[in-house]
Amino acid sequence: MASQILFQFAESFWDILGVILGFALRFALAWWWLFLPFLLLRPALYFWIWWRQEVFSSQQRYIYVEIKMPQDVQKPIKAMEDVFSGIWQMHDPANPREKWLEGKYQLNLSIEIVSTEGVVHFYLRIPEGGKQLLEASLYSHYPTAEVQAVDDYTKQIPQDIPNKEWELWGTNYILEKPSPYPIKTYSKFFEPSPEGEEERRIDPMTSLIEGLASIGKGEHIWIQLILWPILHTDPKESNLVQEGTDIVAELVRRKVPAKSAGAFGGIEKDFAAVGTTLITGQAPALTKAEEKDLFPPEMKLTPGERDIVTAIEEKISKYAFRVSARFIYIAKRENYFSPAKALPMSYFTQFSTATYNNFRPMKRTLTKTYTVLTWFLDKRSVFVKKRRLMRSYLMHIAAFYPYPPPEARFILNIEELATIFHFPGKMVAPSVAVPRVESKKGEAPPGLPTE
Repeated sequence: MASQILFQFAESFWDILGVILGFALRFALAWWWLFLPFLLLRPALYFWIWWRQEVFSSQQRYIYVEIKMPQDVQKPIKAMEDVFSGIWQMHDPANPREKWLEGKYQLNLSIEIVSTEGVVHFYLRIPEGGKQLLEASLYSHYPTAEVQAVDDYTKQIPQDIPNKEWELWGTNYILEKPSPYPIKTYSKFFEPSPEGEEERRIDPMTSLIEGLASIGKGEHIWIQLILWPILHTDPKESNLVQEGTDIVAELVRRKVPAKSAGAFGGIEKDFAAVGTTLITGQAPALTKAEEKDLFPPEMKLTPGERDIVTAIEEKISKYAFRVSARFIYIAKRENYFSPAKALPMSYFTQFSTATYNNFRPMKRTLTKTYTVLTWFLDKRSVFVKKRRLMRSYLMHIAAFYPYPPPEARFILNIEELATIFHFPGKMVAPSVAVPRVESKKGEAPPGLPTE
């Protein structure tokens, strides 16, 4: 009897299910077009914005300018902060109308340190209309420097490297910790001095320039930092300030305001209390009021923690750029010298500390393989990585464009950028491989006759 009832129930269930599925199928066949716009809306918006940005990009013109340093740079590295502060004025984000109709986006620029067979150059790739802004910012602090438009140096070698004649090695760099943690800046570089004498500040770029000047014929080392100006206080462009504030609050053990539990948060707690009482027969224990500390949390910080908090607060207070950093070492196969790639790697290592932040290679872009199971594809995998890295460098795009991972672009402020890219004087970097302005130039006297 029971089996017969179960069989009838199962038969009725499948009959009802068949009716429901049949109705759903007929409805879908008749009204499928009604849902099509909702399914295609997101792809349509993506291709629309991609098309408009391609049109906008085709209208932009970039130029390379080389900055030749004067014989002696009297200005401190801090002067370069003001230069980057002036360059930051390129910040011009698109409003909704410009974004969706004109395809406008924030233009970038790149700072590049290049060694061409031992000759060191300082290049900037900027939008064509940004040269006047660059000159105004640079000449205000380095009046004897020289800014000159030059041809694209990357065109001097084949664009399809690696190939039969040329080899390549390189990587992108990322930050080990979140962006609010600063790297070691120029104010922290000191040279040990005898007891009783004042410490002397050293230039972190000295070792890089001397190293780049030591490479030989057929070798090239390119260091590139792509910069996007951002308004660090605007949550729509960056969460640097909020993230930094949260980190500081955690370090000083300050209470972070709890997020609202919503309209039903209190009711859920009441139901939980009632349920506990019914099950256990005991009322939930009342929480004791926290005893007020005699000293505020800020006074319990160790000297190291206090130093980190100060550094974070200083970083999030200055203008900033979103950055993508990389370097590549290119050489003809007969001149390829593998240890030469350590020169830029050691340069980035200078800015790393255990308590602050540090640069490290982005593992996915290192031109080597780590897998064991697919060892038979190692050679092809390395080749693809090298080609992708070369293409990203030439096109001035972030790693894995158009969907770069979050860590591929980090945030550095103007002080950190001035530490990485500035102009050392001849006394600091005496190498003859660095082109410098040979004579001081100035304007003609106002009363000089022209005929």
